Amino acid sequence: MFKKILAFFAAMSIIAAFAAVDVNKATEAELDSIKHIGPATSKLIITERKKAEFKNWDDFITRVKGVGEKRAADFSASGLTVGGAAYTGPGAADAKAKAKADTKADAKKTDKPVAEKAKDSAKDGKMAAAPKSEAKTDAKGEMAKPAAAASAAKK
Repeated sequence: MFKKILAFFAAMSIIAAFAAVDVNKATEAELDSIKHIGPATSKLIITERKKAEFKNWDDFITRVKGVGEKRAADFSASGLTVGGAAYTGPGAADAKAKAKADTKADAKKTDKPVAEKAKDSAKDGKMAAAPKSEAKTDAKGEMAKPAAAASAAKK
């Protein structure tokens, strides 16, 4: 039951992350919440928007320093719109594919820890290879002795 509730909240946060934020109406905090937009970029956007609203993506790219077609595609893939429209220029398809890959990677991060995987595979009669960074332990959970020390202890 707990896993279902956790999955529900994870799905809702993913949906909220992709909620469209219009560059002409967003607050500085809302702009900062878009992936790839930091405080400096959001301040530039707000400054340019005070002069006049952005007409389209080309206007946005032209007026905001440091934003090109690639960054515009990344912003759009993260949920930013200009006048309610997503970016459709070069790189837009690549940014959408990258956003999908990032979502899948985030879902994989909720995978079981290494110790739980080892326990599960031990139950199945298989030994799981421990990562090199983890210390090896014996069946009792104690630190395993190096092979040379173990053979010397037997003599």
